[in-house]
Amino acid sequence: MSAAITSAAVSNAVLTLRWYDLALASALVLVAMAISVWQRLGLARGFAVGAIRAVVQLVAVGYVLAFLISIQRWYLVLLALLVMLIAATLTATDRQKGRRATLFVISGTAMLVGAGLTLAYVDAVVMRLHPWYDPQYLIPLFGMIIGNAMNGAALAAERLSSEMELRRAEVESYLALGASPKRASAEAVRRALVAAMIPTVNMLMVVGLVSLPGMMTGQVIAGQSPITAVRYQIVVVFMLAGAVAVTSVVVALWYQRSFFTSAEQLVVRSIPSPRSTIAAR
Repeated sequence: MSAAITSAAVSNAVLTLRWYDLALASALVLVAMAISVWQRLGLARGFAVGAIRAVVQLVAVGYVLAFLISIQRWYLVLLALLVMLIAATLTATDRQKGRRATLFVISGTAMLVGAGLTLAYVDAVVMRLHPWYDPQYLIPLFGMIIGNAMNGAALAAERLSSEMELRRAEVESYLALGASPKRASAEAVRRALVAAMIPTVNMLMVVGLVSLPGMMTGQVIAGQSPITAVRYQIVVVFMLAGAVAVTSVVVALWYQRSFFTSAEQLVVRSIPSPRSTIAAR
C-alpha cells in the first residue's frame, strides 16, 4: 500500500525547471531568429528583444504575484489590475491609425467594462472567491481576460478604420440619401465586430480537440486532476467569449461616432492607401 502511495506521489511530482533548462529552451528563439535572417524578414531583433522582455517581465510578475499572495491587500491587487489594464490599452492602440488619444480612451474604457464586468461576475457568481480579492485567482484570471479583450479591441478598431476608408463612397451615398451616420456605417461596424470575434469563436470550436489551453495544461503539469483542470478551463473559455464580445462592441459603437461630425458628415482623414505607402518606400 505504501509503495503504491509513494509511486503515485512520484508520478504527480512537479518537474522542476532550472535556469540551465530555460537557457536550453532559448535555442528555440534562436531558430526563429535564424529563419528571419535567412528569409530577410527583419524580425530577428524583434525576436531577441521580445525574448529578453518576456523573461524579465515574467520573472518580475512571478515575484510580484508571490508578494501579493503573501500579504493579501485588496488595494494592491486592484493596483496590479490597473497596471495590467493600462499596459493592455497602450498595446491595443500602439499601431492604430487615426487619433490615438481618442482610441486610448475608447479602448481603455471598453476593456474596463468588458474585462471588469466579466471578472466581477466570475469572482462573485461562478467561483465565489473568499476573500473576493484573492490574488492567487484574481490576477491570473484577469491576465487571461484582459489579454483577449485587448486583441478584440485592437481588431475591432483596426478593422472599423479600414472598412470606413474602403466604404467611404458607400457611406457618403447613404448620407446623401438622408440616412443617419449609424445606418450609413452599419455594415462597416458589423464587419469590424465579426473580425474581432472570429478568433474567439475559432478558439471555442477547437479547444480540447486541436489545442490544450495554457491554464488546463499548467494545472495538469502541476499535478491537478485533468477533470478539475477541464472545469476551470471551461470557465475560462466562457469568460473570454463574454469579455471579447462586450469589449469589441463597445469599441466599435463608440469609435464609429468619431468618423462623423456633429453635422452628420463624414470626417476627412488622411489615411494612406496601400499603394501610396508602397510608393513612398
